[in-house]
Amino acid sequence: MAEFATSTAPVDVVRRQYLASAAGDLEALRATLAPDVEWTEMAGFPLAGTYRTPDGVTANVMEKLGQDWDGWTAHDDTYVVDGENVVVLARYTATNKATGKPIAVRVAHHFVVRGGHIVRFEQFVDTALVRDAMAV
Repeated sequence: MAEFATSTAPVDVVRRQYLASAAGDLEALRATLAPDVEWTEMAGFPLAGTYRTPDGVTANVMEKLGQDWDGWTAHDDTYVVDGENVVVLARYTATNKATGKPIAVRVAHHFVVRGGHIVRFEQFVDTALVRDAMAV
């Protein structure tokens, strides 16, 4: 386990990011991100946009998801690795705090990992399902 915690292999860095996110450990999550990370949430997603820096990512994505959703979790199911590129097929589950409506939506994430840190992230998700859960 100690090897996993310090491994710079792209798949291990990405897996640590998911584990930190699921645990709500934003410090550990930030540790997986490069100082100049570019994190893109898909157009149409409630938090759409590109965020930079580890603090910018956690403040504008993870913390805001926690404000609007109970139990927001990205369940990483399948990893496809090609060098520094890691594509993860996953699903989001959560319950919207304002509406009480749950989601269970498939998602794909593309990570680029260099030097043991995530330098780029792009999300692909059915944004209509997420928005439907937010609609009163």
